[in-house]
Amino acid sequence: MFAPALSTSAPRIVVVGSVNMDLVARMAKLPRPGETVTGESFQTIPGGKGANQAVAAARLKARVAMIGRVGDDAFGNTLRQTLTADGIDTVALLETPDCSSGVALIGVDASGANSITVIPAANGRLTVADVIAHKATIAAAHALVVQLETPLETVAAALQIAREAGVLTVLDPAPVPAGKLPRELVSVDVLSPNQTEAEALTGIVVDDWSAAEQAANDLRRQGANQVVLKMGALGALVCDQAGQFQRVSATKAEIVDTTAAGDAFTAGLTVALCEGQLLAAAARFGCLAGTLACTRFGAQPAMPTREEVEAWTIISTGD
Repeated sequence: MFAPALSTSAPRIVVVGSVNMDLVARMAKLPRPGETVTGESFQTIPGGKGANQAVAAARLKARVAMIGRVGDDAFGNTLRQTLTADGIDTVALLETPDCSSGVALIGVDASGANSITVIPAANGRLTVADVIAHKATIAAAHALVVQLETPLETVAAALQIAREAGVLTVLDPAPVPAGKLPRELVSVDVLSPNQTEAEALTGIVVDDWSAAEQAANDLRRQGANQVVLKMGALGALVCDQAGQFQRVSATKAEIVDTTAAGDAFTAGLTVALCEGQLLAAAARFGCLAGTLACTRFGAQPAMPTREEVEAWTIISTGD
């Protein structure tokens, strides 16, 4: 079983996942198929779901190690330096010869909604052997966080190492591949999809709390021990290992960009669980981190600090 870190000690979190350079275009509205629109600005911003979650966890005062791959290009150097600047251990961030770093093409409209195309590149070359080579790092952690932007067999290998070591396992199942996820991927301590991902995994359209409960029950039948379903502006639905539900409301904020809100949520959820918070309280902390991320532009630049989330907690509760 997972043994949480003491609240007075920074938890150790290992992230196995993607590291991308985001090529971000802002525009009044996202183009429809076949349509060309004129953009307003363009930026290159470090991203990738794995790296985003690593940065978010580090800024929330966790000790973070990143296991992943970058290319031997200029983007790879920049991505490594960015993670290091946030205090993240990049010893296991491997350089891939004759390969570009992962890239995400992101369009963001005036409302903050986005459309994303990911080219995995070096992320697709993260192997089972890479993960096994850093088995000791995973086994020494309080939590392992994974997503699905690297090969599924590599993700499964990391989860198996964590299970054998009694490390908390958290899966953010994005992007959802075609067909059902293998049970060895679904069978994590905490599965945290958003509404779209939950629908892809269960076939249930998650458009209200009742549908969310049905989807969470289905995901637990598939093997998840606990489910935290991200419900966007509504907040999150928590389903614990006893099958009990709790609804966690989101705090209202002015939305600028939703690009990495889910990554901030996952990081906040994981950090709080490692510090001994119960699932619903941890989900609330994740909601606050995700909301704050929405008030800023970009992926990693939008990840909030611990001090910011705690200040936002006071504002949102009126304490």
